[in-house]
Amino acid sequence: MPLEIDHFAIACETLSQGVEYVQDTLGIALLGQGQHPKMGTHNRLLSFGPNIYLEVISVDPNALRPPHPRWFDLDSFSGNPRVTNWICRTNDLKAAIANSPENVGQPMAFERGKYRWDMAVPADGKLPYDGCFPALIQWHGNAHPASELADVNCRFLYATIQHPNTTELTSSLEPLQPPKGIRFVQGDLPAFAISIETPTGERTLK
Repeated sequence: MPLEIDHFAIACETLSQGVEYVQDTLGIALLGQGQHPKMGTHNRLLSFGPNIYLEVISVDPNALRPPHPRWFDLDSFSGNPRVTNWICRTNDLKAAIANSPENVGQPMAFERGKYRWDMAVPADGKLPYDGCFPALIQWHGNAHPASELADVNCRFLYATIQHPNTTELTSSLEPLQPPKGIRFVQGDLPAFAISIETPTGERTLK
């Protein structure tokens, strides 16, 4: 049941703000886009290679508000665009949930065009450890956003996750066989930093 990094999420108050932040930082235009009617959100995407991508996501002002909290705690988000979550894929979502903290969420089915997936969504929208525990996802079929996005020569290098209690956070991840490429550091506040190799050199999204 080893986990693999699927994608990283940058939350923003408006999608245009998030897109501007990423494009200014990386010097690359975001191409893919989509809506999630079940969550009342929309996004733009960017390839980080054949198996990893970046998702810029916000509340969709044109969508109906869902009868449940939105994922990634977007109902409470405010401030500048920033990396707020990492999402890991598994081939056995139920087993991964069983080996995770209680509030990691329950499976919810989604579909958009050719894509089909289940995702563990917390009842209150808040992932464990202030969002520093990964969201868990299981894709169905062969369609995956990373393989469909244009290759813009951006490659994920590593991510740094800061949290006040890294010892407990890393211990909670051990049963899931967490992926490589994630560094955990102690800090007063939760924070993410993603290092990306771009055609113009290494850049960091925070």
